[in-house]
Amino acid sequence: MKIEPIFLKGNLVALEPLNDGHVGPLCEFGLNEELWRFTFNQITTAEHMRSYVETALTEETEGTSLPFITKPVKSDKIVGCTRFGNIDTANRKMEVGWTWIDPEWQRSFVNTEAKLLKLTHAFEVWNCVRVEFKTDVLNVKSRNAIVRIGAVEEGILRNHMITDSGHFRNSIFFQYP
Repeated sequence: MKIEPIFLKGNLVALEPLNDGHVGPLCEFGLNEELWRFTFNQITTAEHMRSYVETALTEETEGTSLPFITKPVKSDKIVGCTRFGNIDTANRKMEVGWTWIDPEWQRSFVNTEAKLLKLTHAFEVWNCVRVEFKTDVLNVKSRNAIVRIGAVEEGILRNHMITDSGHFRNSIFFQYP
């Protein structure tokens, strides 16, 4: 597994490497508190967003994460952000997640094709043997989206993490396929 910034392009969606120049465009829709309701982070200011991007880029440098911005192919408008994370090259596995999408683009082709691009790369290029997804057990929209792409529920890790808001999160794990 060679972990380096890559471009993934489908028929409808393009995933491009995240960089610090994306902070402003991500703030245009990414400061919506509802996007962060079930996540570890609470991004409510441009400074929070800058810190979020810096963390993702640091993890990329460490080889444990590969972050992207999400755009429709026919537009230059950024409509989301996503990552390969918790990359474990020795065991040929990783997690697909840290996905958040402009509410105007949720439940559209954007998330479905972005996940397909990432799963295809994980299995066909990196030869992964395991791809994981996880979300807050309370996040029904995310759980349903993960199941729709064919992932299988594995179980719930109780009190898995304490979020920025102080919520004790129970995380539900899925594996694809």
